[in-house]
Order: sequence, then C-alpha cells, then structure tokens
Amino acid sequence: MRITFIGGGNMANAIIAGLIKQAAHRIHVVDPDAGKVERLRQEYDVSGGAALPDAFDIGDIVVLAVKPQHLRDLCLELEPRLNGALVISIAAGIRLDALCRWLGSKRVVRVMPNTPAMIGKGVSGLFASVGVNEDDRQDANTVMQAAGITLWLQNEQRIDDVTAVSGSGPAYVFYFIESMIEAAQQTGFSEAEARRLVLATFEGAVELAKQSPLPVAALRTNVMSKGGTTERAIARFEAEGVKQAIIAGTLDCRDRSIEMGQQLSQD
Repeated sequence: MRITFIGGGNMANAIIAGLIKQAAHRIHVVDPDAGKVERLRQEYDVSGGAALPDAFDIGDIVVLAVKPQHLRDLCLELEPRLNGALVISIAAGIRLDALCRWLGSKRVVRVMPNTPAMIGKGVSGLFASVGVNEDDRQDANTVMQAAGITLWLQNEQRIDDVTAVSGSGPAYVFYFIESMIEAAQQTGFSEAEARRLVLATFEGAVELAKQSPLPVAALRTNVMSKGGTTERAIARFEAEGVKQAIIAGTLDCRDRSIEMGQQLSQD
C-alpha cells in the first residue's frame, strides 16, 4: 500500500514501525518539523518532507495524525488533492460528519488509538463512514493492527466510550502504578527497587487475568484471606471509594470526549 502520514509524531511513529515489520509498504511522511521527518527517514527508510503532495490517487491511504485544532485547515487544504483516497483520522474528538464535510469525501475512517501503540501493544477503536467499503475496512484494519489490536464499533458514539476506557486508560494505570511505587518507597525500598517490584506485579497480574478463565473479581478474592493483609488494604480502598472514583472518573472522561467532539467539529 502507498500510505501518507500527515504528522510525524509519536503515534505516527508507532504505526509506521509496525507497518515496516509487516510488509514493504510505500510510506511518505509530511511534517513541517524537518527533524521529525529526518528521524523517520533514517530509522524506517521512508520518504518525507514539509509539503503536501500535489495530488493523491484513489488507491492511496492518507493518515491524519495532527493535533485536532489543526485538522480543519488541513482537511480544507487536502480536499482538492484527495481524488477519492481513503482517509484515516487518528485525531481525537473530530466527528466523522465534520471530517467528511471538510474533506468533501465519505471515504473516511475515524480511529481512537492509545499510547501503548508505541510498543505495538495499542488498542484502537474504529468507525467508518458510509462511503467506506469492505476493502477499505480491511486496509484501515491493516494500518491500525500494525500498532496493536483493533475493535470496529457499531456506532460513532462508541468512540467516546473507547476514549474513556482505552484511549485515556493507560493514564489511569500509570496513576495506580505511581501510587504503588510511592507506597513501596514509604516502606523503605529505593525508587529503583520499588519500580521493579510494582511493574513486575502489574505485569504478572495482567498476564494471570489474561490466562485465567476466572472473572477478575474472583482473582482478587483469591488473593484475600479472612482477616488477612490484603483484606485490610481492600477494605481501605472500599472505605475511601476508590472503585467508585475510578468508575466516575472514567465516565467524566467520556463526557469530556463528547464535549470536545462537539466543540472541535464546528465549522
């Protein structure tokens, strides 16, 4: 496939790295930052530059990987050059109807990825406009699976749900890791020891949850014994409302995603 990335930041870098491992795709990067383009050129042997191509072909794929506030102007600049190329937008918040309107095309796929894509462990929720056929869906899937797993959504509103759970989810996990590292240091471990202990604990727990047929609630209770140490910790979490705070924060995230989408998708 011939794929043009507009924007050469971390997410574009992650997807390009995965695509290079897949097959010999023809990849071009457009970014005003010459340093980003040069790094990508040296690392992945892609072409690149600061200027948009004069024209795309109907068989091309264009990945929009710029900040949401810059997307409208970019789309308007792309519109006369697009010639029916498939567009994949990984810009947060911008609704499909706005993208299709600005691009003058209904061959658009909207994607919500997350930062573990940088190590090939990403999660991407995808939703396609009415002009996207089955071959286009396969191509979009190929692009995003280069950075992790994909999930096609039944309606566009589910993008906000994916944002709340997977898009922002790594930050929740990092927040919990950060808290546990601080707790470990308060018990006397060095920062390096605390980090090693906590990260290994998370890695092991996640792998156990993946391999076990038991619900995660059952795995949790398996660690607890009546009147024991783990029960004391969980009792404090429950008393402090930790679970409810996580649920409420996740739903707040979804609400903010909806608000931002409405704001950013206006003409």
